[in-house]
Amino acid sequence: MPEQMVSPPIPSPQDTVAGQKVRPPAVAGSFYPADAKILAAMIARMLSEVPSVALEGPVLALLAPHAGYVYSGPVAAYSYATLQGRKFKRVVVLAPSHYESFSYSSIYDGDAYATPLGNLALDHAFAQRLEQASASIRISSHGHILNALGGEHAIEVQLPWLQQTLGDFQLVPIVMGDHSYEASRALGVALAAQMADGETLIVASSDLSHYHPYDEAVCMDRKSLDAFAAWDYFSMARNFEGRVWEACGGAPIVATMIAAERLGANRAQVLHYANSGDTAGSRSQVVGYGAAALLKGAAGAEGEEPFALSNADKAELLALARASVEHAVREKQSYEPSATESGALQQERGAFVTLHKKGQLRGCIGFTSARKQLYLTVRDTALLAALRDPRFAPVAQAELADLDYEISVLSPLRKVLDVRRIGVGVHGLLVKRGNHEGLLLPQVPVEQGWDSETFLAHTCHKAGLPSDSWKDDETDIFSFTAVVFGEKEQ
Repeated sequence: MPEQMVSPPIPSPQDTVAGQKVRPPAVAGSFYPADAKILAAMIARMLSEVPSVALEGPVLALLAPHAGYVYSGPVAAYSYATLQGRKFKRVVVLAPSHYESFSYSSIYDGDAYATPLGNLALDHAFAQRLEQASASIRISSHGHILNALGGEHAIEVQLPWLQQTLGDFQLVPIVMGDHSYEASRALGVALAAQMADGETLIVASSDLSHYHPYDEAVCMDRKSLDAFAAWDYFSMARNFEGRVWEACGGAPIVATMIAAERLGANRAQVLHYANSGDTAGSRSQVVGYGAAALLKGAAGAEGEEPFALSNADKAELLALARASVEHAVREKQSYEPSATESGALQQERGAFVTLHKKGQLRGCIGFTSARKQLYLTVRDTALLAALRDPRFAPVAQAELADLDYEISVLSPLRKVLDVRRIGVGVHGLLVKRGNHEGLLLPQVPVEQGWDSETFLAHTCHKAGLPSDSWKDDETDIFSFTAVVFGEKEQ
């Protein structure tokens, strides 16, 4: 399988060298060569094969895969090639836990990690500050040392690359046992607070989809990388948790993006994508690999390419929404539309469908992130708005003629870093704190005559939070834009 090359020799769980607790290599000789000269030559060769890539700003963090080098190395090389000629005082490597279950982010409690290229000393002072920052971060051996199932490879395989490209640095190895958004947020916030010196690099260790046919994997991985490029880490977190998209290091990716964002990163640049079917394996079941960088760019650089729909596209979607509801109510089954010929409607976008009856809200449900092609998303959300909105009874056949339809096609979500930049009538809002979450579309404050603070207060109320919760740093506010159109307009 693409995760490894051959069965590795089993080292002792940890070694004591000159009074120090050293984590020995667990997958040297399997995921990568155990001989230092062969390993160094292999990395040098793969780095030399990476074409020159123009970065759009200083590197604050990287995404790199962690499978066996023959599988993921040609992709990882794209990430590590960006480090040549750069220096960092320390490197934080965030990884998922493959072999052990625990409920926190674990920083190794030893003194060093060993690879065939030498030992990497840990930054104890930095680790202690992280532990003090959050109850969900602990200094521990969990996730680091070997157990009956094996030794965690997701940190280890990154280290020879870092040694080869950076030379001297101190290591902060963190294995995440809790993959929730809340755990990622806590770790990201804690990291950002300790990285003000600008001398720290974060590496998120993650493969993408696992063991799907080639074309299916490419499609799934494209959704993850598109959300990464759009800086929509909230949609990534939700889709990774729900297994809609796949990345074994989804939580490390989200934590890394949250930390980098608070340090001024506003660009996510995908450097390369391939899977094991491209590099060294069969295409019947593949593992996906992405290389990417988080960069500090110019102020105001964030944003996505404008999305537009023609009048014909809008008319097609509105007709589809009505057909979906009427077919579901009358025939008691989902509507199956013909494939659209519109390129815009074939794009994968989040969307909401809102139903009104004689001017009054009759249902509204949507998906904030891209799951299907837009025309299929509108079909599904129209049906859900009519039959599954918990605030209303299902639409009856006698009501169909009285309904009018409005569709909102959403941009990716982006964290609001300055509430003064919220535009009434321009932005919709999603508020998230713990298990509380609420969303209001951009047309709502216009219809209600709210200013931006009132809009924020009502979105908090929609989430079941006190109206002033938007002022609290523990509350996340995400904004989005929308293309909004309805039957009355048409």
